[in-house]
Amino acid sequence: MPVRYGKSVREKAVRLVREHAADYPSEHAAVTAVSGRLGMSAEALRGWVRRAETDAGDDM
Repeated sequence: MPVRYGKSVREKAVRLVREHAADYPSEHAAVTAVSGRLGMSAEALRGWVRRAETDAGDDM
């Protein structure tokens, strides 16, 4: 069964990826590291990051 995360958890995870992306060789590495620390799927976090980029008008 899928795990549902609250809005605050999703926002925190996306913020951590954005804040620490420069510490990793790629965004994928940052997403993998943050998702592992927070105990969530890297694919879920990647989707949230993409959604946040789209919502902010940063896609493409």
